[in-house]
Amino acid sequence: MALPKYKMSRANTRSRRANWKAQAAQTITCPSCGAPALPHMACPSCGAYRGRMYREAVRSSHTR
Repeated sequence: MALPKYKMSRANTRSRRANWKAQAAQTITCPSCGAPALPHMACPSCGAYRGRMYREAVRSSHTR
């Protein structure tokens, strides 16, 4: 395994780390209700995935 022979400067470290950026998650529109949803996952608003209803819709207010 390669080991650094010298200490890497702050400028080189920060310029290397500047290329790592967070990206927004890709979303698709649900064919049942039209709400944005993650691909290959059940829709959070209606619970549908590939034409089937898998669970109840998630409610925004959690009352217990």
